[in-house]
Amino acid sequence: MGVHINPGNDGFARVLKERYVDKTGIIGLVNDVIDTTRCMVCVSRPRRFGKSFAAKAVAAYYCWGCDSRALFERLEVSRHPSFEEHLNAYNVIQLDMTEFTGLVGSEVVPEVSRLLARELRSEFPEVQEGGSLTEMLLDTVKLTGRKFVFVIDEWDAVFRETEHEAAAQERYVKFLRLLFKNLSFTDKAVAAAYITGILPIKRYGTQSALTDFEEFTMVDPSYYAPYVGFTESEVKQLADECDIEMNVLRRWYDGYEFPRTGHVYAPFSVMRACMRRQVGAYWTSSETFELLRTYIDLDFEGLQGDIVRAVGGEALKVDPYTFQNDMASINSRDDVLTLLVHLGYLAYDNETRLARVPNEEVREEFERALKGSRHAEVARIVRESDQLLAAILSGDAAAVADSIGRSHDATCSPIHYNGEQSLRSVVRAALISAADDYVRVEELPSGHGLADIVYLPRRGSDKPALLVELKWDKPVESAIDQIHARDYPAILRDLDMPILLVGVAYDADTKEHSCIIERA
Repeated sequence: MGVHINPGNDGFARVLKERYVDKTGIIGLVNDVIDTTRCMVCVSRPRRFGKSFAAKAVAAYYCWGCDSRALFERLEVSRHPSFEEHLNAYNVIQLDMTEFTGLVGSEVVPEVSRLLARELRSEFPEVQEGGSLTEMLLDTVKLTGRKFVFVIDEWDAVFRETEHEAAAQERYVKFLRLLFKNLSFTDKAVAAAYITGILPIKRYGTQSALTDFEEFTMVDPSYYAPYVGFTESEVKQLADECDIEMNVLRRWYDGYEFPRTGHVYAPFSVMRACMRRQVGAYWTSSETFELLRTYIDLDFEGLQGDIVRAVGGEALKVDPYTFQNDMASINSRDDVLTLLVHLGYLAYDNETRLARVPNEEVREEFERALKGSRHAEVARIVRESDQLLAAILSGDAAAVADSIGRSHDATCSPIHYNGEQSLRSVVRAALISAADDYVRVEELPSGHGLADIVYLPRRGSDKPALLVELKWDKPVESAIDQIHARDYPAILRDLDMPILLVGVAYDADTKEHSCIIERA
């Protein structure tokens, strides 16, 4: 067994020693196209969405020189009609490109070529020395009678980690084309190529750098959608096994949704929540809000207001097809929002062309990034949010109504301001500052119904809980009356904390907001 050539199945065997949600059906999809003109597949999805686990499974299944039957015989791929035909039947080249960018930076191509040539000579001493890498690989195919399956994880690391080194990126693209777009080599030596990364394949204008690859992305995952993350049924089973509320997992980690697959959850966070028996910002804590803040601060007209509206719950119209699929070629608002889709910070509906913040975990990350923004427009919005929160805490209902009105004008387009949901979006966006001291809960079951929005003070905070009820085209008094009639504060009384009741109403005729604040 080699390190990168026929590396064996130890990597996937380690994965199976922990709780594993069976995603080996993805191998069956590769089997469907292996050694055909559609044998090259690029699957892109965000960090911590199972890319490396899938790459290890694919490599372990195809890798010649080991026996992987026991690993797969009870998993989904074992039911595929061609399971036996392709099991351990190919020479495999497995590469994690972050390994190379971390070691040699932009000099990835010569380092990969050197290491593969050295391993070929070690694994197959009969292969002739002195030729090019592709010549050595062809000799290996002739010698063994087995074509290669290429498994490249984090294929786009070169574009992400050397984003301003155009020459290095061009060398890398030429190297990939030599392997996968060179008929004298590809047809004879490549049975399949499975590459995965965060970004889709780099584009030059409207042309893909690797035109023979079929791509499955966060914009359009097609029939790879069940393997983007965990499906509803998979999360339900985990919730039952770990005795954690399904509704809580749904609110925190759901939000990606695709045709014929339905809801898809962030897998890393679901697993951490189930292991620890509590929800938290697990996926976003493995990232950094500095990256998100960098893109929020880009000076494209309307971008900052769009982000604030998205945090408030509004869906944004996005054209994802101008994006060049690299982090250096960001030229418009649509490019920024499309990048955020690929990074997992926004969920995208390919039918409606709308993007939105998917869940509570990501929403909290946006709120932190907006609070730390250096952009003047965002700073103004946050400053006004600070003032709104202070007005609520001091009981200044008139100032609250005025502040929410300004937020409405700044963050919500008139065409979308047409009901209680849009009022809810404005209030959530206006209270970005509350993220420092509060956890927001939507429609908390309390008393005899659901309170619209509840802000619970974080541990260690001396702030009161905020119970917000919204009314559209009804008197603001009806909001407070409903809070009392249905006894919404009931669920908070055992927490032994002060409670503020906040009623907010909007009159569509007068275009005015009103507010009442009471202490429970």
